[in-house]
Amino acid sequence: MTRKSDEPGARKGFLGTLNSDVAPRVFWPAAGFIVAFVGVAMIWPEDMYRAMMEIQGWIVRWFGPYYTVVVTGFVAFSLWVGLGRYGDIKLGKDDDEPEFSLVSWFTMLFAAGMGIGLVFWGVAEPLNHLAGIPNRASGVEIMDEQGAQAALVQTFLHWGLHPWATYVVVGLAIAYAVHRKGHPVSIRWTLKPLLGNRINGWAGDLVDIVAVVGTLFGVATSLGLGVIQIGAGLSVLDVVGENPGNLLYVVLIGAITLLAVASVFTGLKKGIKLLSNVNIGLAGAVLLFVLFAGPTLFLFRHFIQSIGQYLQELLRHSFDTTAMHGDAGTTWQSWWTAFYWAWWISWASFVGVFIARISKGRTIRQFVAAVLIVPTMLTLLWFTVLGGTATNHELSDEGSLVARGPNGGALLDANGVNISVDNDSSLFQLLETLPGGTILAGFAIIAIVLFFVTSSDSGSLVVDMLASGGDPNPPVWSRIFWGTAEGVVAVALLTAGGESSLTALRYTAIVIAFPFSIVMLLMCWASLREFKAERQLMHAIRLKHQHEELTERLREQGQLKSDDRDISDPTTSRE
Repeated sequence: MTRKSDEPGARKGFLGTLNSDVAPRVFWPAAGFIVAFVGVAMIWPEDMYRAMMEIQGWIVRWFGPYYTVVVTGFVAFSLWVGLGRYGDIKLGKDDDEPEFSLVSWFTMLFAAGMGIGLVFWGVAEPLNHLAGIPNRASGVEIMDEQGAQAALVQTFLHWGLHPWATYVVVGLAIAYAVHRKGHPVSIRWTLKPLLGNRINGWAGDLVDIVAVVGTLFGVATSLGLGVIQIGAGLSVLDVVGENPGNLLYVVLIGAITLLAVASVFTGLKKGIKLLSNVNIGLAGAVLLFVLFAGPTLFLFRHFIQSIGQYLQELLRHSFDTTAMHGDAGTTWQSWWTAFYWAWWISWASFVGVFIARISKGRTIRQFVAAVLIVPTMLTLLWFTVLGGTATNHELSDEGSLVARGPNGGALLDANGVNISVDNDSSLFQLLETLPGGTILAGFAIIAIVLFFVTSSDSGSLVVDMLASGGDPNPPVWSRIFWGTAEGVVAVALLTAGGESSLTALRYTAIVIAFPFSIVMLLMCWASLREFKAERQLMHAIRLKHQHEELTERLREQGQLKSDDRDISDPTTSRE
């Protein structure tokens, strides 16, 4: 393998020192592209927003069905390798033990995977589907009990098996390449079975550059848009005014970035592990409080019923492209399912690399169970408790969480857009309806902040490993650089162009997801080739051992002379 210091561009002096710590053919192009994009987005925020929206919309319109088939295929692939004959292959050497305890391992992968998304959309998305935002193409026809059930099942689709299967594809391929084959922590090595040594060239560099840019853009976007939700929570608590300004957002991003940099500075086994454990514990406390302070018996029944309906309709929903709804169906897909599939793919490089890094010593079956099955069940429980409580409250107290128009229908703005649900504050609006809601809202805000910190520090570590040539323990200065870069990008875009700039950044991550989806398909192919080859080798070794044992036993019984060749050994050539 080529050392980083031997790569083109490495030389003596300050720049040479930097290049010796990083992979220059990945670090500099990725950093340059990020700076250029942010600069353009700051100068022309509306133009960049419209351009990226058009490109993203075009991809969704023309390739939405492609995403539907591909992501559903990832679910099938994950279940097959996890439950099939490859499940006992270890992601590491045969004598490797897991690096982290089961609880710490799970909390880290869950917090990095989608923790912040659950807090933001746990109440908002079921209410959106119930209200028919942006239209009724989802099949939720009216705001009644049946509509509330359908809204929750639709949410299950977007946050259940499909996104976690997307993470399995990338994480499993990287974990096998890194821990079993001994390659650096880099996406390119997953394609070595197909590309051979060409992964050391421009093709491998391009894959890692795309992963670095997509990861930083995704985390920065979530950070920028997320502080708006924190501001809404502080407004509900009367800590700030009704319209928090940019100054508050900048302070929040600065504080979160500082915590994330401190966490990634202390390393994976200290800061990131500790924050993930605390974060999941705090989110679990919020979940249990809502469960027992709300309609407890109803929620238990609702969970079981919704799980059954989700599994019953999984195949139909997985292939639903809303084709019979015309333009309304295309618009709905661009808001929800097709957008989600692209979004999960754009996050797969980040989450996949991170969970691969922490999964040494696990078997494929353990990996799939921990990344696919267990998180899915907890995710569905979260949406049932938060979303189920919200939809139930809205049905019993009409207009409390979903704003209604003059005739009781959807509330539309001047452009005819459905604005019935306030996504930023819907969580806090729900918490206010519960006993002790103000205190609970305070805990929720802390949980949101910590989820952002864990997403940011995990993302910084991933970007750093990729930009450092796959070093699992990259240099401290680059950890600080990438951690700070996420916050700086979020602040720059939020203050210069507001939500338009941040949304343009989000759409860019979605656009990047399209070529990366092809890389993921190649990962599946390469992984299956590797698993099949290893299984065949293990089978041959097992047969050889059986033949040797049989030969030794026959010799002991005198049925085979000591100088006779073992003719039963299939690995022995015959004259």
